[in-house]
Amino acid sequence: MNPVIVIFGANGFLGRYLSRHFARSGKEVVAVACDREGWSGDGMFLEWDGKTIGPWALALEGAEAVINLAGHSVNCRYTQKNRGLIKQSRVDATLVIGQAIAGCKTPPKTWLNASTATWYRHAEDKPQDDWLGEPGDGFSCEVAQAWEDAFFQAQVPAKTRKLALRIGMVLANEEGTVYDVLRKLTARGLGGAMGGGNQRVSWIHMEDFLRAVDFVIADPFLDGAINVTAPDFPTNREWMRVFREVVGMPLGLPAAEWMLKIGARLMGSEIELVLKSRWVDSVRLRDAGFRWRWSRAAGAVANLEGRRGLEGFFRAPSGRSAGARVWLPIGTR
Repeated sequence: MNPVIVIFGANGFLGRYLSRHFARSGKEVVAVACDREGWSGDGMFLEWDGKTIGPWALALEGAEAVINLAGHSVNCRYTQKNRGLIKQSRVDATLVIGQAIAGCKTPPKTWLNASTATWYRHAEDKPQDDWLGEPGDGFSCEVAQAWEDAFFQAQVPAKTRKLALRIGMVLANEEGTVYDVLRKLTARGLGGAMGGGNQRVSWIHMEDFLRAVDFVIADPFLDGAINVTAPDFPTNREWMRVFREVVGMPLGLPAAEWMLKIGARLMGSEIELVLKSRWVDSVRLRDAGFRWRWSRAAGAVANLEGRRGLEGFFRAPSGRSAGARVWLPIGTR
């Protein structure tokens, strides 16, 4: 039997791509989610409620890896109700997966739990790395810390290696994602700096995200918290310039903070998702030998232009196509 990968939250953005990736890699995929809507159709689907142990727990026996991505979407208004859902859904899912692993006769080899690059405090002068980075404050940081606390405090067998993946903004050309929203705004001439424009962006191309997950599963010496971001941290001003160049829009109207507040409310989202600076360095991945295929924002954004949707992403070749300019330092572009 092929190695088994169990993915919780498999009908979400990252879950769909991971399910397709592992299925194409010859793994036996078990997709677990609250309902089938959004599921890629890869592997075997099991339903759960995110709170209680059910038949899905049997799938964890002897699994090569368990990947937990479950949680209420953060792309919403941060009302009191939604704040509770965002935080509690992540904690509940993590706790019940830990209980299921603890009850396994043959526990899974590796448990990867999603976390977020917003775990860190904002630093003006340098990126936060996985060794020395300091926790931040505010709602998003509070959620990240509660999520990781539930994960690391889970009492599972020593045979199960645990990693919390502090993931930056993952880029894929799909409807409703960050890439899609920014591209559409840019095409309409609204791709200027947002807010002050100096906030940093920590991101990673979907292809490198999938490769990084493979990498940490295969390395038995990696555990604990690890950053999953590209080694390129453009400012928002530089970031939007990349999108303008890709869509061929010479102008981009800047957006003041008050304009972004109105736009976020109309879109049912939060201004924090745009204005919060995320400057995170993946030191542990780099030191372990991981090499990014898409290490610069210009190349990553250009590559995704021709890889629309899940089918387009996996159908297209993954060679570098943006030319030598991609490799130039940001300041010289």
